[in-house]
Amino acid sequence: MNDKKFSIKDRVKSFGYAFNGLALFFAREHNARIHAIGAIFAILLSVWLKISAIEWIAVLIVIALVFVAEIINTAIEKLADVVSTEINPKIKVVKDLAAGAVLVAAIVAIFIGAIIFLPKLFS
Repeated sequence: MNDKKFSIKDRVKSFGYAFNGLALFFAREHNARIHAIGAIFAILLSVWLKISAIEWIAVLIVIALVFVAEIINTAIEKLADVVSTEINPKIKVVKDLAAGAVLVAAIVAIFIGAIIFLPKLFS
């Protein structure tokens, strides 16, 4: 257990680290920018179609889900690359599982988007 006392300065620094992580994610990861384009499209479509509050909640949750999955996937990949610079079948399994999590999140986001947007677009 950490016996260090609570420090506002340390909490502010921790937010700085988190914002730096997001900046690195969007600056260095191609998939981050692809997901950002999809998120912006979904948000603009939501505004244009004047979706309900509950629909907004669903859209924002799945956007966050995709970003969180991609950030965790990226972190796992970066860590795995430090652990072993050579091809390692066990690390490949870990990387594939993390990528699979992103795929599941993206598929769920597409389905929820279809459920919300398609009836409004074709009515």
